[in-house]
Amino acid sequence: MKGFSGKKPFILLDGQPILSYAFDVFKKVSAVKEIILVVNKKDLNLAKRHFPGVKIVAGGARRKDSVYNGLKSLGKGCDIVLIHDGVRPFVTKEIILNSIKAAKRFGAAVVAVPVIPTIKRVDEKGFVVSTLNREFLWDIQTPQAFKRDIIVKAYRNCRGNNITDDAMLVENAGYKVKIVMGSYDNIKITTPKDLKIAEAILCG
Repeated sequence: MKGFSGKKPFILLDGQPILSYAFDVFKKVSAVKEIILVVNKKDLNLAKRHFPGVKIVAGGARRKDSVYNGLKSLGKGCDIVLIHDGVRPFVTKEIILNSIKAAKRFGAAVVAVPVIPTIKRVDEKGFVVSTLNREFLWDIQTPQAFKRDIIVKAYRNCRGNNITDDAMLVENAGYKVKIVMGSYDNIKITTPKDLKIAEAILCG
């Protein structure tokens, strides 16, 4: 299924921009002292209209550029950084607090859930090579949480364009990343079908 033609974070979910759901949850967590919204340059005015008084930063050409722009905008008192996909509206206070706790203890942590489907590894010709053990496979979500010095250093030393998430950079820098239990409801909305699922989750 094709993705949205519009601006995903600002598509309405039950009358509110998707981004506002996660924003409201983070805003209610007392341990979160600063929220920075990184948005497409074309969406700056739209973001300012929906989120007045919030620090809003223009993103870059690639995801990693956008995250790094956000990191450079952090206030001096911040020692733990959480990076979250704005199109994951169903993050919870518990997930956020557990992520902060894990990052403080281990330096780096990612939210994830155990993989349910059977996963097979295939060769370049499309033939099955092996069936992977699901016991050790996790579906990664966000937020991803880090000690500030670790994630900033990882981004400063970033090389290559095939970076799929922030934890990958930290792993490549030699740090261990701790898993924090997420939720199967903590979905990422990237297609109209995802939006239908999100509407069903809201309806309970």
